Amino acid sequence: MDGFKKLLATSDPPELGPGPRAGIQSEAELNATLDERLKQAKLPTAKQQLIRALVLLWHDHLEAAHVIAQAIENSDGAFVHGIIHRREPDYGNAKYWFRRVGQHAAFSELVSRASVLLESKAENDLRDNLISDGEWDAFAFIDACENAAGRRGSADRQRLLREIQAIESEALLNWLCRQS
Repeated sequence: MDGFKKLLATSDPPELGPGPRAGIQSEAELNATLDERLKQAKLPTAKQQLIRALVLLWHDHLEAAHVIAQAIENSDGAFVHGIIHRREPDYGNAKYWFRRVGQHAAFSELVSRASVLLESKAENDLRDNLISDGEWDAFAFIDACENAAGRRGSADRQRLLREIQAIESEALLNWLCRQS
């Protein structure tokens, strides 16, 4: 698990949009590292492929991540697929994929960690919008990202949403690594 988490260690979290940004690894470097780490992992093939897609997505290789995610037809694959389309940005398509996700088990970690972050930033309005009755609202997060991308979004709000997006990816990675 820690070996995969290290692949998410970049100077900045991913952009809300497609990128690219400084400090990312090339697709070839990532695939070589992932090949080694995934050989040692005792995870089903689909989980391994989604870990690969998630790491590639973190490093702004959206097309490579998309090819992998669209071939895996379950809620985990839909989750990665939804993040990809949100970052493209194709917000309507992202919502389509998140409808296929439903209430994902990784949402509980996301709710817990995002709540702490939002409370520390005194962002109660955003917390109340994204987390309702202890449940993550992926559609509200898509809307928040879309609003931040427009003229209404401040740099501070974009940075905060990038931090939440990073938590989302980390929570999904944790879920994928602990499932057999």
